[in-house]
Amino acid sequence: MQSPTSKPASGERTPLLADGVPSRNSSDSLRRAEQEDAAIHGTPLAPTPTARTRTVRELLLFSWALLATAGVIVLAVVLQHRNSTTNPPTPTDPIPIIPGDPGTGTPYPAISSLPPKKDRKRNLIFMVSDGMGPASLSLTRTFRQHVNNLPMDDTLVLDQHFWGTSRTRSSNSWVTDSAAGATAFSCARKSYNGAIGMEPGFKPCGTVLEAAKRAGYKTGLVVTTDVTDATPACFASHVGYRWQMDEIAMQEIGEGVLGRSVDLILGGGRCHFLKNSTAGSCRQDDVDVVEIGQKKHGWGYVDDRAGFDSLKLGKNVSLPLLGLFAERDVPFEIDRRHMNDVYPSLSEMAVTALKALEEATKDSEKGFFLMIEGSRIDHAGHINDPAAQVREVLEYDKTFNAVLEFIEESDTEGVLVATSDHETGGLSTAWQAPNELPVYNWHPEVLLQANASAEYLTLLLQQHMIANPVEEQQQLQDWIREDLVEKRLGIKDALEIEINALASNPLLAMNIFSKMVSIRARIGWSTHGHSAVDVNIYSSGGPGTEDIRGNVENIEVGGFLRRYLDVDVDEITRELREKMVVDVKEAEMTGRDGHPEEWFVEVDGLLGYTTA
Repeated sequence: MQSPTSKPASGERTPLLADGVPSRNSSDSLRRAEQEDAAIHGTPLAPTPTARTRTVRELLLFSWALLATAGVIVLAVVLQHRNSTTNPPTPTDPIPIIPGDPGTGTPYPAISSLPPKKDRKRNLIFMVSDGMGPASLSLTRTFRQHVNNLPMDDTLVLDQHFWGTSRTRSSNSWVTDSAAGATAFSCARKSYNGAIGMEPGFKPCGTVLEAAKRAGYKTGLVVTTDVTDATPACFASHVGYRWQMDEIAMQEIGEGVLGRSVDLILGGGRCHFLKNSTAGSCRQDDVDVVEIGQKKHGWGYVDDRAGFDSLKLGKNVSLPLLGLFAERDVPFEIDRRHMNDVYPSLSEMAVTALKALEEATKDSEKGFFLMIEGSRIDHAGHINDPAAQVREVLEYDKTFNAVLEFIEESDTEGVLVATSDHETGGLSTAWQAPNELPVYNWHPEVLLQANASAEYLTLLLQQHMIANPVEEQQQLQDWIREDLVEKRLGIKDALEIEINALASNPLLAMNIFSKMVSIRARIGWSTHGHSAVDVNIYSSGGPGTEDIRGNVENIEVGGFLRRYLDVDVDEITRELREKMVVDVKEAEMTGRDGHPEEWFVEVDGLLGYTTA
């Protein structure tokens, strides 16, 4: 073995790194590097410089660095002085608005404090997939691949425009409702569950739609639910609680303190606009909202498929226009497609609204703001009906694509942003039966076999029982099995306990039908309400959209909407608080979410799916 000081024998490789102790200063490091370089190349090592030589060299280097730094500083001062006196900066991008405290709903800085934008015409389309969580996308993507025999890398249009995620809590709960969720978008404020355009303390907050109208934009709302439901209501009305739908209808047509803020409304909810002495009305008073809208505020009105078709997909529209195509909600898409001669689809209404607003603004310096909601994704989640939900998400995806195509073909700058207010149902593409091992699979073919929603089947069952009050139990069970379960759900292996439960408990039928589909597809649900899971954000991209990349609070989405349109929402808020007297109707929150209370009844025990 060689001694530490012996030279390497002939044929041995010279080490790449020279021996030596760790360097303690810059000169040691330089010397070590020279040693390593000499070892690698086999060249003689230069003599070690004397201390005096090193000192002189370091002084020269220090002097050079000092002079160079001073020169850079002087040059920067000269350039800054020249720019400030001859060419002052004109910023085009706004200072980001910092959200207030999510727990208290404290306000954003005043929009007037932001630097001015270059004036440009623009359109903003905001889409809300009510109740759609990430699992809904997985469910729908797999279903679509199965139905159309597509490869595993074939995705939804939404998947291709994924932008980020949103946190959804309200000011008074970790789990938001649709009202607080929509207020976060419309007002960019956190508020309490049930709030319609209100901050905590029942203080009205201006909305981006109202500010857009004030600034000269055209505005629109398109939904598949009642147009007085929480999401559309939060953009065009201000009430203490969401179930004040009669008042919401009045404000939406222009009877609020701001006057008319909406130019186009398409959806359901006709019953809230008809006086209670009229067939099909659900108002608590005898006020004819349609008549007031027509005579006082100039609204045009259509209320059926023929009226919708007369609009020629937006080419024959005079604003303002109110289109109410269902007494309450437009049917689920799984059912509506069989009633296409009665009800328009979400995508049809969206295309009509886009074209109508484009035509109305073609000679304007301003564009439009349009909110489109896939409303009934949420309802399918409340019912826990996967067959209905998957068709709702597909229709929403189709609508999203139609908006993208509109933006691409338009000569006006446009941006599309889409997100959900919350997730509904606690959906999971997995279900484990009691007393069995986990099964690593689920079955989209079960959803394909179903051609009707649990809601529609429940309606058929109740109508049949009313029409046949003395029918024997066995005859009723046979009809349920053959006409509803086998023919419409495609279930051929229904259990006697399931059929008997349907015949004996018609008020619980909606839950029972949904459960029958879900367990066979191995789809799980944790609730008939909402969950606190983060939801996805999607976008076409465009100016300012990087602000909502990644994981953001839902009020930051609302902040983007006002910034992109460059509108003063705070001015609207001040006006509302000066003029408005809030009529707070105290009511019990429990079970009041715009849905039948029987949806919340547990039926697992009734069907024998749980163990005692």
